[in-house]
Amino acid sequence: MSSLKDRLTEILLNNKLISEDKLKAAINFQKEKGGRLSDILIELKFLTEKDILSVLSESLGFSSIDLSKLEIDPEIIRILPSNIARHYQIIPLLKKENFLTVAMADPLNILAIDDISTRTGYTIIPLIVTASDMALAMEKYYNPIQDNSLDTMLKDISEYQAIELIKKDKEEVLDTGTLIQLSQEAPVIKITNMILEDAIRLKASDILIEPFEKLMRVRFRIDGVLQERESPPKSLHPSIISRIKVVSNLNIAEHRLPQDGRFKVRIEARDVDFRVSMMPSSFGEKAALRILDKTQAMLDIEKLGFDDYALGVMKKNAARPHGMILVCGPTGSGKTTTLYSLLKFIDKPESNIITVEDPIEYQLEGINQVNVKPEIGLTFAASLRSILRQDPDIIMIGEIRDLDTADIAIKAALTGHLVLSTLHTTTAPASIVRLINMGVEPFLITSSLICVVAQRLLRLICNNCKESYQLTQEALDKLKIKHRKDKPPLFYRGQGCSVCLNSGYKGRTCITEVLSLSPEVKGLIMDRAQDYKIKQLARSLGMKTLREIGVEKVLSGLTTLEEVLKITAVDE
Repeated sequence: MSSLKDRLTEILLNNKLISEDKLKAAINFQKEKGGRLSDILIELKFLTEKDILSVLSESLGFSSIDLSKLEIDPEIIRILPSNIARHYQIIPLLKKENFLTVAMADPLNILAIDDISTRTGYTIIPLIVTASDMALAMEKYYNPIQDNSLDTMLKDISEYQAIELIKKDKEEVLDTGTLIQLSQEAPVIKITNMILEDAIRLKASDILIEPFEKLMRVRFRIDGVLQERESPPKSLHPSIISRIKVVSNLNIAEHRLPQDGRFKVRIEARDVDFRVSMMPSSFGEKAALRILDKTQAMLDIEKLGFDDYALGVMKKNAARPHGMILVCGPTGSGKTTTLYSLLKFIDKPESNIITVEDPIEYQLEGINQVNVKPEIGLTFAASLRSILRQDPDIIMIGEIRDLDTADIAIKAALTGHLVLSTLHTTTAPASIVRLINMGVEPFLITSSLICVVAQRLLRLICNNCKESYQLTQEALDKLKIKHRKDKPPLFYRGQGCSVCLNSGYKGRTCITEVLSLSPEVKGLIMDRAQDYKIKQLARSLGMKTLREIGVEKVLSGLTTLEEVLKITAVDE
C-alpha cells in the first residue's frame, strides 16, 4: 500500500485543494528541513489541519474523531505502553470483544497496526486525528511526570528501543549487543535512554544529572528554566555516569578530572547530538548534557522573533562587503543561533565562509567550520591568523575573549572581510566599553564596527491555558505604559496545564537592542564615553532598549510582564 505522503499528494491534487506549484514548494521544503508533509502544508499556511483531516477521512474511508471532546478510560490507555504509543503516535480508545479502536495521525502505517495487533492480540480499527490533537492527547494520557516513574522504567523495559547510538568517528549505528557488552547493565542502558528520549520530546536544551549525599537529581532546562524530573535512586548514579562516558568515548576510570565529549542518538528517524561535560563533585560526578537537535534549531533569520526595525538593520548590515557585527548577551541568550541565521541568510556559492568556534554547535552545509583546541595551541587567535591566509570573504568568530582575538578580528574587518562575533556583555552600548577596556583603540572600533545587537530570550505564553487580566492604573504608571483612558490594556498569562508542564509557558522568542554606529555615536566612542551616555544618545536617535521591546511583546500578548521584568534591566 502507498504511504500517506503519496496518497495525500494524490488526494490534494485530485480534489484541487492545492496547486502543483505550492505542493512542489512544500515537498522541496520537506526535503530540506524534514518532517511530515501534512505538517509542512500547515506551517506554510497552504492548508489548515481541518482541511487535511476532512479530505483524508473522505478519500481514505477512515472515520475522524476529535480527541479533545473524548475522555478515555485509563484501563484502555494502559493497553499500550508509553514508549510504543509515542513511537507509533497511536492512542487506544475503545475495546470491544476482540477489537481495539485506536486514534492515529497516519492510519496507513500498516507496520504500526500489525505491530500493535501482535503485541495486544486485538484486531485494530484505526480512526484518523489531527497531529495537534494527537500531541495534546499524548501529554494528557501519557504524562511524562506520571509515566516515566522508575517503576515504569524498570517494569516496562521491552525489546523495543527508540534510541540508537551512533559512533562519532564512523557515524555508524551500534547494535544492542555491542552496547550491552560495553556497559554490562541492560536496565541502566534503558533508563539512560528513557531520560534522553524524554528530554528530546520535551524540547529541553540541557540535561543535568547531579549526585548528592543520599539522592541523585535529574533536571531538564526547558525554555531556559530548569525543571526537576523524577530521578532514579542514588545507587544507579555511577552506572548511569559510566554509561554516558562509554557512548561519549570518555575515560571511565577517570573520576577526579573534568572531561568533555560528544555522542549522537537517532530517535524517530532524526539524529540528535549531545555535548557532554563531566565535573567531579563532593558526592560523585555531575553530568551536564547540551542537546543539539537540528530539527528544533530555527536558523531562519525571519522566524527568530526579531522586530521589524532590528531585522531590517541586521539584514542590511549583513549584506555589506566588510565590517564587524557583534551579538552580545549572557550565556543561553541565543547569540550563536543568531550568528548561524545571519550566515545562512548571506551564504551564496561565490562566498568563502569560515567559522572558528568552541565548540561547533551545528554543522552548516557549505560552510567551513574550525573547532578550537587550546590544549594543542589552536586558539581563536591562532586559528584566525591561518584563516586569513585561506582567502575568506566572511568570518564568524564564536566569541571575542581577549585583546589578541579582538585585534585580529578588527584588522580582518578593516582589510575587506565581513566579521561576525559575540561578546559577553549585557547591553549593546556596554560592548563598546568592553572592547575599549580590552585595549582596543577607539579609532579602530569606529573604523571597523558596523552595529552591535544585544539580545535575550523570553518565554512565550502557553496558548492552551492563556488567560487575560488587567493591571491597576498605579502599576501602569510605574511601568510607564501609555494607553487610552477609556481602554486600559489587557495583559496575559498562562494558568498552567499538561501541555506546558504546568509552567504557563511554551516556547521562546527573541528581543533585541540594536545599536548602529552613526556619526554621533562614533563621536562619543572617540571620546571614550561611558556606556550610559552612548545609550542615551542612541535612544534619542531611535534605538529601542531590551525593556521597551519586551513591553511591546507583552502588550501584543506573546509573553508575560513578569518574564520581561525578570529578563531585562530598568532603563535609566
